[in-house]
Amino acid sequence: MSEALLYSFRRCPYAMRARMALRYSGIAARIIEVSLKAKPAEMLALSPKGTVPVLSVDGRVIDESLAIMQWALAQHDPDNWLLQGEPAVLALIAENDGGFKHSLNQYKYAERYPQQPVEFYRAEGEVFLSKLDALLAGREYLLADHLSLADVALAPFVRQFAHVDREWFAGTPYRRLQAWLQRFLDAPLFIAVMTRI
Repeated sequence: MSEALLYSFRRCPYAMRARMALRYSGIAARIIEVSLKAKPAEMLALSPKGTVPVLSVDGRVIDESLAIMQWALAQHDPDNWLLQGEPAVLALIAENDGGFKHSLNQYKYAERYPQQPVEFYRAEGEVFLSKLDALLAGREYLLADHLSLADVALAPFVRQFAHVDREWFAGTPYRRLQAWLQRFLDAPLFIAVMTRI
């Protein structure tokens, strides 16, 4: 395998999950931190849509974070993050990347959506938070007794939602979800991919 190049943005949740999957899978990738205000021409030549992450490896371009994760895990998945293709994994990620991400955007940037108060958008997102908290009943991870693709794909977005108003999140009844998120934030894998280049 030739050297993999990953165009990334440190705080982007999509890029975070791609970096974690690559690191976990042992894929040596040179990470190029992108300024979203001045995207490099080399990245735009590979992926004209201009969003991160973009992975270039062996003449192949993968410019969707979930596809990057799946590619990395197809190379090496020592702890069974894929859960042998369990359909619930991709279903939960689709729910996160669809409705929850939409609610997250409206909650985080509520001033851009004056049609409703911020509490309305937060309550919409809470429906998903409540579902995740229920999934954690009796175990530390969402769909298994160990970290899986679902946990790694969702945690950066739950982190972003929680950080809009940390005091509010700390006061919610989602104790299992709070503990899950803190375990994720304290994990060496997350800390490693968030280290500034």
